[in-house]
Amino acid sequence: MSPGTAEFGFELSVCRWAELSWPPTGDREHAVVVARQLGTQQRRWDTVVLECDPAGLAARQRFGPRELDSDLLHVVRHAPAEWAWYRDALPDPGYPWRYVRAAVHRAADRDVVETRRQGNRIEIRRIAPYPDWLHRLVAIENKPDLDASAARALADQVAHDVETGLADEVWVATEATGERIEPALLADFPVDVGILAFSFDEADSAGGDGAADGPVAAGPARTAASVEWLPSEVTPPGAPGDDERRRRRFELAERAYGRGWRSYVETMRPDCRHFELRRFGRSLLPHCAAKDRSPTAAECAGSCPAFEPEPPAWRTRGWPIEGGPGTGIQALLRGRREWVRERERETSGGGDGG
Repeated sequence: MSPGTAEFGFELSVCRWAELSWPPTGDREHAVVVARQLGTQQRRWDTVVLECDPAGLAARQRFGPRELDSDLLHVVRHAPAEWAWYRDALPDPGYPWRYVRAAVHRAADRDVVETRRQGNRIEIRRIAPYPDWLHRLVAIENKPDLDASAARALADQVAHDVETGLADEVWVATEATGERIEPALLADFPVDVGILAFSFDEADSAGGDGAADGPVAAGPARTAASVEWLPSEVTPPGAPGDDERRRRRFELAERAYGRGWRSYVETMRPDCRHFELRRFGRSLLPHCAAKDRSPTAAECAGSCPAFEPEPPAWRTRGWPIEGGPGTGIQALLRGRREWVRERERETSGGGDGG
């Protein structure tokens, strides 16, 4: 069964397509970072595309490859250019200052701010201005099998996305049916929501994996995707204020920057002897040799009846990747995540990684 026919495999394929081919309607003008399963307490998106300023993304590198959580962002974004007591330098957080003090220590441990002690006071100084690296945030909800009941349930979710205005664009991605009018166009979605109809093809692997070939513009290496309806920019009344919206968007962007979309391997079990990565089109997707299909993130766990740890011999008898296949898979996907960030910092063209 094609990985694209299951929602998890479809989601990973959409992420890979966005990494290579976003935006769907023209040439890429911004650097692109793709992540998955991000959102707020009220709403989680399947795929998130960050359109970034390349220079800003390069400046973001100064703060390391790991994400800055909300507390660290509060410190880093407002750290002064000259030494100052942290309580004078930072705006009132709205919660006890002792938590800010703890965040200052964490920030110093990660070398994203400088600190010094003057008597009983801790003073801080920024290492660099935190850049305005996020241009636009795009949310994509993936629903490969968009039947009537699924469309009704999804309509309320994407309407919420439009109303909150946290994302600049909202899209629904589904599998193309080949019909003259895609059923997704008949769903009762807000007019601000766009529809992407995908037809993923395993044979698209002929174009290579992108890491060596550079940006992909067209041809068999690009997954066929038809833009059925273009959304307008989401600018609803009643959306969060500019400062609050900016803060929340940077928090989401930081999580996307740190995790990417291939972080699924961190919640699955690549140390199982049955876990593999198999090429599907332009993607490397997880595959379970025991089930002979792409597993979901939930079922690929130590509780799976087919789970078998890697034999120790795999790690000790000349395996070409130190630590065994599972460790090698983790290193490979982590390297691709870092590779795409590096590439996007240098150019607003396509990339590989996640």
